[in-house]
Amino acid sequence: MASTSDILPAMLLLGVGGGVSFPSLMTLAMSGVTPSESGLASGLVNTTAQVGGALGLAVLATLSTTRTNGLLAAGTSPASALTTGYHLAFAIGAGLVLSGIIVAVALLQPKIVSGVEPSSVLDAPLTRSG
Repeated sequence: MASTSDILPAMLLLGVGGGVSFPSLMTLAMSGVTPSESGLASGLVNTTAQVGGALGLAVLATLSTTRTNGLLAAGTSPASALTTGYHLAFAIGAGLVLSGIIVAVALLQPKIVSGVEPSSVLDAPLTRSG
């Protein structure tokens, strides 16, 4: 039986990771949208996240179940077959996360504004117009 010390660290990591990443992702998704289209863009981002999560879970659960049923048919004990099926789903999920990180690092580069490095734009003094 799982105890609090087994489950709590993973739940804390999930909570902190989601709390840090989701607002950043929403800000990035909404950054290039005009105010008149912000409702539509927000709805599309949220819908995509929900459908993507549901579809991803369905695919991973199907792969896990298929692997588990194949091992059960081969005579493996139910506990071992189920554990192996879960391991397959977790490994595929981890591979997809790693692939996403690689794609994000490769594609998300800071934009250079008019030949000026981003760090120099941030260091420039703020001026008030008007």
